Amino acid sequence: MTPEATDTDELASTKRDHSPQGDPPTASAENEQTEPAKRQRIGDGNGSESEAGDNDASANPLQTNGGNVPGTHRTPAGKTVGGGKRYSAPPSRNSPAEGEESDDESAESMSDEEPSALRPGRGKGGGKMFSSKMLARKALSASRHNSDTEESSGEESQSDAASAPPPASAASNGQAIQSNSDAPSEHSASANVTPPQTPRAPGTPNPATNRPPMPDKPDYVLKYSLVGHRKGVSSVKFSPDGNWLASASADKTVKLWNAYNGKYDKTLEGHGGGLSDVTWSSDSRYLATASDDKTVRIWDRDSGRTLKILRGHTNYVFCVCYNPKSTLLASGSFDETVRIWDVHSGKCIRTLPAHSDPVVALNFNRDGSMIVTCSYDGLIRIWDITTGQCLKTIVNDSNPSVSFVKFSPNSKYILAATQDSTLRLWNYHTGKCLKVYKGHLNEHYCCFGAFSVTGGKWIVSGSEDNCIYLWNLQNKEIVQKLQGHTDVVLCVDCHPLKNIIASGSLNKDKSVKIWKFDC
Repeated sequence: MTPEATDTDELASTKRDHSPQGDPPTASAENEQTEPAKRQRIGDGNGSESEAGDNDASANPLQTNGGNVPGTHRTPAGKTVGGGKRYSAPPSRNSPAEGEESDDESAESMSDEEPSALRPGRGKGGGKMFSSKMLARKALSASRHNSDTEESSGEESQSDAASAPPPASAASNGQAIQSNSDAPSEHSASANVTPPQTPRAPGTPNPATNRPPMPDKPDYVLKYSLVGHRKGVSSVKFSPDGNWLASASADKTVKLWNAYNGKYDKTLEGHGGGLSDVTWSSDSRYLATASDDKTVRIWDRDSGRTLKILRGHTNYVFCVCYNPKSTLLASGSFDETVRIWDVHSGKCIRTLPAHSDPVVALNFNRDGSMIVTCSYDGLIRIWDITTGQCLKTIVNDSNPSVSFVKFSPNSKYILAATQDSTLRLWNYHTGKCLKVYKGHLNEHYCCFGAFSVTGGKWIVSGSEDNCIYLWNLQNKEIVQKLQGHTDVVLCVDCHPLKNIIASGSLNKDKSVKIWKFDC
């Protein structure tokens, strides 16, 4: 049976049982009823659980095969962790943190395309707004002094023309905004021939204010449920061109789907252990994966073949990320190091002794000069890629385990998730926490977070109550709660061009879901 995606308006066939070899993936309707069940751990073993240490409040939610798994890592708190799947942190670091929120600084502009300081009408970067009265006064003043200062007037008029606002850029929803036909044209050298600007006719749209209004709240709805993985989904990532969605799983595979209609494309197989992360190159032609087999693999999207296997980590590889030029790969591991790899040669060019606990997330900034890492040790660190020097260390007062970290699209801020059910937005230059987002549940797993900037500015996160949460970036209000999964929502990602969110869930669910809003 050929895998395909089913729209939510249709009631599809029920989910099939998967043989050890794996059946072809299918996509079922979101209305499919699944009986709630107790959370299972992701892993490749028999699902048995080891006892935690005396100081441990609960066993690791993702531990498999007990303490007998070769290469199992024991944290300083005495917790045995294994299976490589977004593990729980030592309970001693799960206490709720005090609010560090500071509204003195604004995190208004997260988007690459439109920094707040350069928006039309803000008086910077050529953003002055001219009125007909202003131009009339300039023309009158120039004509009075034309006989004595003709040359000076010409230079002034040319300067005015240069500072006129440029045509408005494309709207975030992909529709082009009409250019400002009423903006002043280039002035001639003689100011006495510059006519005053004609007032805009009633009903004529003003391009400066014709920008589609950002919604107060989003309204995402479930469109597709993509079924095919035999174990929990650990990571979902949209390709930079927006055409593909990759999902990594504890079943040792990556599956590729059409990002718009959910149609199954292919499965990438070859790892000897479960996967914890997947990332795309900037041209959307290649993928890299992090695995429990202690390796990173680079894949060709079109052929599905492994191009390179990067070996060097001595424990599970937990996270991986391309730099913006896709010439380097960074990987974080349970061996507590970050390795920087040359993509062309496949060799490790630098090893960072990054943390004193497993490295669980990392991310490059927009120009690739820095990388941010986080760990169960409660630290967020920023590194210079060229020198390998640690530039900054950020730590919260209560020192909760940090389970996810990411630069904002403009690289001015850092979004960090901690296992006290909190997301924080940091100004890493000053070390100040600007915003605190609460309301979801995250105490045991490394749940992904994301910025959504295509149709409003939202913070998106998975949650251990089987939901997806969206917050208003500015006022920290929960604007939507997406329900549909039947197990912990471990991973989320936002489409680079459209209002689309992808999510993946753990063992009792094992599905990837696509949510859409106004597209």
